[in-house]
Amino acid sequence: MDYDSLVNLLLDNGVLPFPIIRQGIRSQLRSRIAEIASTSLSSAYATKMKYIDLLRTRPIAIETTKANDQHYEVGTGVLQACLGRRMKYSCCLYYDEQGRALPGIDDAVGILGGVGNAVVGEGVKSIEDRLSVAEDAMMENYVEKAGLRDGMRIFDLGCGWGSLSLYLAERFPGAKVTAFSNSRTQKVFIDSEAGKKGLKNLEVVTGDIATWEVPRDRQGVYDRVVSVEMFEHMKNYSKLLAKVAALLKPKGQAFVHMFAHKDMPYDFESGWMTEHFFTGGTMPSLDLMAYFQEDLNLKRQWYVNGKNYARTCEDWLSKMNASKEQIWPHLEETYGKDKTRMWFYRWQVFYAACAELFAYGGGETWGVGLYLFEKPEVSKR
Repeated sequence: MDYDSLVNLLLDNGVLPFPIIRQGIRSQLRSRIAEIASTSLSSAYATKMKYIDLLRTRPIAIETTKANDQHYEVGTGVLQACLGRRMKYSCCLYYDEQGRALPGIDDAVGILGGVGNAVVGEGVKSIEDRLSVAEDAMMENYVEKAGLRDGMRIFDLGCGWGSLSLYLAERFPGAKVTAFSNSRTQKVFIDSEAGKKGLKNLEVVTGDIATWEVPRDRQGVYDRVVSVEMFEHMKNYSKLLAKVAALLKPKGQAFVHMFAHKDMPYDFESGWMTEHFFTGGTMPSLDLMAYFQEDLNLKRQWYVNGKNYARTCEDWLSKMNASKEQIWPHLEETYGKDKTRMWFYRWQVFYAACAELFAYGGGETWGVGLYLFEKPEVSKR
C-alpha cells in the first residue's frame, strides 16, 4: 500500500487526531503554493494565459454528474445538520473590510476557538445563531453591491438550497425571482420553504446550465442575474457568460460570487478533495473574469478576505459535530449504512480542509471575489 492510500484509509476510519490532520492539510497547501509558483512574472503570465486559452476550448462544464452527486443531490438533512438556518452553502460574512467582527459575531468561537469542535458550553442553537447573522450579512452585502431592488426580475443561477432566492423573494415582495438549480432535491426543498413562507414571487427551474439553452421567453427579460459559488464548477466562461448575457436586458447586470486564488487559476485534477468533493472543479484566480468580457463588461470587483470562509467552514464543522445524532440517519439514507461512519469522517475532513485553505496566509492567499458585470446596450459580438 502506498503512502496516499494509507493516509486515505486512516482518514476514512477516523484514526488520525484532528491536530495531525490539520498539520497534513497545511503541508498540502504549502505544496500547492510551490506547485503553482513561477520563477518570474513573465513565466506566471505565460502559465495563466495558457490556462485561459485552454478554458476557451473546453465545454462549459465537465464531470457534471459526479459533481452533482458529491454536493447537490446529497440528502437535504445532511446539510441541514451543518449549515445555518437559511441553508447558505457558501461563504458567509463575519468581518468588515477592516477585519473587525460584525455586530452579533462572538469573537470567542470559530477559528479563534480551536480545532473544528464546538466550544465548551456552546450548543447547536448558538452556532446556528452566529451562522444566521453571518448568512444575512453576506446576502445584504450582495443586495448592496448588485444594486438589487424591489420590482426587479432576478435570475439566481446555481441557487443551491435557495438561500439567496428565498431571501430576495421575502425581502422584495414586488420582485420576481427565478431560482435555477440542477438538483431535484434542491427544488423540492425550495418549493417547500416558499410554500411555508407564502411566497408567490419565486419560481424554481431545474436544468444543467452546461446544456440548457435560454428559452425565447426568458431572453433579455432579467434586470439581474446573480450566481453564488457556481462558477467554480465551470470551465468555458465565454460560453457561460454568453448565456448569462442572453438572460439580461440591455444595461442589466450580473453579480458573481466565487472563491479564488489571489493570482493563479488551476484545475482540481487529482487528490482526496478532487476524488470525493470537487471532481471537475476549478480554482479561479481573482482576475480570471477580466479575461472573459466578450458579452458583458466587468464594471467592478471586490475581495472578501478568506478568513470569512474559514470561519464559515469552522462553524459548519462545529455544528455537524454537535449534531451527530441529527445527521446520522441522513448520512445512512444518502450513502448506505455500511458507509455512514466513513462519510461522517469525510465531511469532517472536507470542512477542516476548506477552513485551513481559506485561513492560509491570513486569508490573503485564497478568498472570495465578487464581480459586477453589465450588458451593453448594443451587443459586442
